[in-house]
Amino acid sequence: MVRALVYLGIILLGLCVSPFLAGNKGYLYIALGDYQAETSIVFAFIALIVFYSLLQVVEFVVVWVLNLIIGSRLLPEKWRKKAARKHTLMGALALAEEDWPAAEKAMVKGAEKGEIPALNLLAAARAAQHQNNISARDEYLAKAELEPLAVKAVSTTRTRYLLQQGELDLARKELEKLNPTSKSKVPVLKLAVDLYQAQQDWQALKLILPIISKKQILTEEAFNTLSLETNIALLQSASKTNEQELEKCWHWLSRGERKQADYIAEYAIGLNRFGQKEQAIKLLQKQLKAAPSKPIFEAFSQVLLPADVEAKKQLLALESHFEDNVDYQICLAKLYHQNHDYHNAKIWWQKACYLQDDITNLYALADAQEHQGELNRALQTRRNAAKM
Repeated sequence: MVRALVYLGIILLGLCVSPFLAGNKGYLYIALGDYQAETSIVFAFIALIVFYSLLQVVEFVVVWVLNLIIGSRLLPEKWRKKAARKHTLMGALALAEEDWPAAEKAMVKGAEKGEIPALNLLAAARAAQHQNNISARDEYLAKAELEPLAVKAVSTTRTRYLLQQGELDLARKELEKLNPTSKSKVPVLKLAVDLYQAQQDWQALKLILPIISKKQILTEEAFNTLSLETNIALLQSASKTNEQELEKCWHWLSRGERKQADYIAEYAIGLNRFGQKEQAIKLLQKQLKAAPSKPIFEAFSQVLLPADVEAKKQLLALESHFEDNVDYQICLAKLYHQNHDYHNAKIWWQKACYLQDDITNLYALADAQEHQGELNRALQTRRNAAKM
C-alpha cells in the first residue's frame, strides 16, 4: 500500500512539474563506451519512472512464480496436515459423544501429521481404556511419552488407568516416578489419595494429609472422613503390633485429635489389649464425663469384663443421665449379654429397641429371649426385624 502511494506521488509530481519544464526542455547526454545518447530531461525523467515501474512488475512476477513452484512441492504435506486437523476435530467430537471406537480411530489418524501428536495419542489411549483395550492403550501412551513435555502427563494418565484396572502395584511404581509432594499438581495428589486408600497404605496417606488440607483438594467433610479413617486404621494396626507402636501412633495425632472420642475409644481398646486395663477405663470414664458419645460406649462394652464390677456400677449409676441415650442402653445390654446374664440383657435390649428400632438390636433381643425360654416372643421379634 505504501509503495503504491509512493508511485502515485511520483506520477503526480511529474504531472505538476512537466509544464514548468516544457519551457526549458534542456537536454541530457549519456555516454557509455561507444554508445552515446542525447535526450531531453523530461523524456529521461519519464523513462526512468517507466523503467522503475517495469522493474517492480518483473520482481512481482518472479516472486510469484517462485512461490508457486515451492508451494506446489509442499502441497501434499499441507493436505496431510489439513486432513490431520480434520481427524482431530472428528475425534474430539466422538470423545464428547463417548463413541470410543470412532474416537480412537480418528485420534490415531490425526496424530500422524497433527500439530500436537502427544495430545492425540493421549486421547486415543483414553478411548482405548474405555474399550478395555489394554495393549493399544499402552502402545499409545508409550508413543506419547516420546514427547519430553508430555512425560509427566503420560505418567499421570498411566497411573490412573492402572488404578482403574486394579493393577495397584504397577500403579504404585508409576506414582513413585511422579513423587507426590507439596509441589505436585492436584491430579497427582488425588491419584495418591485414591491409590493409598486402595492399597490401605495408611502410613503414606497420613504423610500427605497436611498437603491435602493445605491445598483444599477435598471438601471439609470429605477430608475429615478421610482423616478419621486413616487415623483409626493406624491405631487399629498399632494395637495389633505392640504397645510401643501404639504409643507412637497415639502421639502422632495432634493435640486436638487426641481429644476426639473416636481416637480415645480406639486407643483405650489398644491399651486394654496390652494389659493396661485400668488406664483404659480411666481414659474412657474421663471422656464419658466430658462428652459422652457412641464410640466411648462401644469401647466400654469391649474393655469391661465380668470381673470389672466397680466400673459397671459406675456406669449403672449414670442411668438417670442417659435414660434417653440408645448407645448407653446398648452398652449395658452387651455387657450383660457377655456375662450370660440374659435376664438383664433382655431388659436393656428392650430399652434400646424402644428408643431405636434397629435390626441388630432386635436380633440381639431375640437371642436373649430365646435364652430365657421365650420362644414365641423371640420368633415375633425376629419377624419384626425381618420386616425392616
